[in-house]
Amino acid sequence: MSSILPPKALKKEKIIKQLGFTRTDPYAWLKDDNWQEVLSNPSKLKKEIKQYLEQENNYANKIMQQTKPLQNKLFLSLKSKLADKESSPELPDGSWIYYSRFEEGKEHKCFYRKSIHDFGEQLLIDPNIQASTIDYYKIGSVSHSPNHKYFAYIEDTQGSEIWYLKIKNLETGDILPQSISPCSGSYCFSPCSQYIFWVYRDDQGRPTAIYRHHIATSQDTLVYKEKDSGFFINIERSLSNQWIYITANNHDTSEVWIISGQHPTHAAICFKKRRTGVFYKITDWNNHFIIYTNEDNAYNFKLMRLPIPNNFIQDKIERKNWQNWINHNPDVYLMEFKAFKNYFIRLERHEVNTKIIITNTNDENEIISGDEDAYLLSLDETLEYDTEWLRYSYQSPTTPRCWNRFHIPTGKKEIIKQQKIPCGYNSSLYVSKRIWAIANDGEKIPMTLTYRKDIELNGKNPTLLYGYGSYGYAIDPVFSITALNYIDQGWIYAIAHIRGGSEKGWNWFMEGRRFKKINTFTDFICCADYLVEQNYTQPKKIVADGRSAGGMVMGYIANERPDLFAAIIAVVPFVDILNTMSDITLPLTPPEWPEWGNPLKDSKAYQYIASYSPYDNIKEQDYPAILAMGGLTDPRVTYWEPSKWIAKLRDHNISSNPLLLKINMDSGHGGAAGRYTALKEAAFIQAFAISIVKQEL
Repeated sequence: MSSILPPKALKKEKIIKQLGFTRTDPYAWLKDDNWQEVLSNPSKLKKEIKQYLEQENNYANKIMQQTKPLQNKLFLSLKSKLADKESSPELPDGSWIYYSRFEEGKEHKCFYRKSIHDFGEQLLIDPNIQASTIDYYKIGSVSHSPNHKYFAYIEDTQGSEIWYLKIKNLETGDILPQSISPCSGSYCFSPCSQYIFWVYRDDQGRPTAIYRHHIATSQDTLVYKEKDSGFFINIERSLSNQWIYITANNHDTSEVWIISGQHPTHAAICFKKRRTGVFYKITDWNNHFIIYTNEDNAYNFKLMRLPIPNNFIQDKIERKNWQNWINHNPDVYLMEFKAFKNYFIRLERHEVNTKIIITNTNDENEIISGDEDAYLLSLDETLEYDTEWLRYSYQSPTTPRCWNRFHIPTGKKEIIKQQKIPCGYNSSLYVSKRIWAIANDGEKIPMTLTYRKDIELNGKNPTLLYGYGSYGYAIDPVFSITALNYIDQGWIYAIAHIRGGSEKGWNWFMEGRRFKKINTFTDFICCADYLVEQNYTQPKKIVADGRSAGGMVMGYIANERPDLFAAIIAVVPFVDILNTMSDITLPLTPPEWPEWGNPLKDSKAYQYIASYSPYDNIKEQDYPAILAMGGLTDPRVTYWEPSKWIAKLRDHNISSNPLLLKINMDSGHGGAAGRYTALKEAAFIQAFAISIVKQEL
């Protein structure tokens, strides 16, 4: 790509002894000892590290300079597919309607409401004002109080996910002087609107306590304290306004505490004590608690119910009183649920695709499903409990998102909003289909392919292969303008639904974690091989793309099958697993041990992680072109992971392919906060992929 020489990182050998094993890390110095302070104040980054990261950014920009015209073309193409002035579907709640809107040319959406009696709109918050004064600004979740007097929102000014919770009095228009922080991002109003419950984030970035904040007096009262550093905690108010639920969980165990919505100052009551491997969560419906659980080996989850007692004698809510309601189905993954006054809604997944089941109080069901080969049905937000209308969305890789509302008693469907592609879009020009690769152990791995009908499938098509495969998170077959940008360049866009996700149920996740993690990586390789075998593409025409934990997949395939890929894109890549899982100061390390194993106490876990950790398995060989991107204030995958990885790769790479590192010095895990800035980042990545593949022709 260029004869420009890359930066040369200093080597400072660090010897690490652990459980009788010894390893060396020449680039451990890239982790600033003061990294926690850097998250909230990037100017505290050591000069030596900052200079090196800036050198890497300059090198990446110089290498990519020749692609500037292509970047601009791709950016304009993406921008043309995005409506300049775009409103969200309106959300009714009693006498008010809430919604958000992007104004033309603005980076951030504004939040509004209007009365059903007077359609003049009221601006709730305009993030563009604050964003214009600092390098990074993001509004997270927003919420209004049940009495519609207050509007709450969380803001992040560094990308470090240190949230500040703010409250606006909608009657006076004033933002209240108290700024509640540091907040993890989870909060809810009490049904009486006098309090706001919020989750405290400690100095290590972990949610550890829940407080009840009295809005009038600014007094905070401790409600719940989590003692296990490996558990996340969240709080929410039920749609019925009858209960407030506190959930403590890791990736496979949970515990719920409940507070009466009518008595928000009462102590929380434990619904069922945590037991390792048992996951549950609850809601209330039809005079029952509905319990979503994997009890009794219901690995795809089932629903149980318990009559709500008049008083909470612990014996009345014991497990022995729970009754089976919706039985476990080994072929169907029960994903989500919503409880309206007279209807219970659940979302299920089978072989990647989803369907919606509506149950009335007489246990009669109605089903909503799709008819394309690959599609996504999803439940949309609803603010009203006593409603006959279900709001949901439908989309597929070739069908832009459509927001619908469904009148349950009559079966009448109305379109609320249809995603518009301003530059024009004709779905008949494209095809999307589901194919199945065969894993090393014979398991069938689903893949979703999308491409233009007018391309010739001759085995020479450039292909973007995307994968994730961790935490039970499914990569759904959605409509994506980013994917469309590749497809309109003549590419095949492929999603590998590999183990570690939940595309084929919760066991699909369990078969790709801990001591079965290798399945995630080999599944991805099998998908790439299958695309070649079926004459869709060929080696060195495939660009692999993985983000966050998907970056771990990218690191593995770079080491084990570099011959398959023209380029690898790894955004905020989790590639230094052994060191990260051995560092208890990092926010996510204890909560992640159920996922990967604990290499501090378990020698088997140490050896297994060491066998696949991308950073620890770099070898002398020809590596494909690699673009690694990170964020300086990222608390999830820290900036030094991609930085160390690229530095070490350069030590062992014997090819002339570029290995690029780009660290965003004013953002975190989610990348750029503004929508146009994010499009420029996407265009940069696409230009890298396209330019590399063109060189391979």
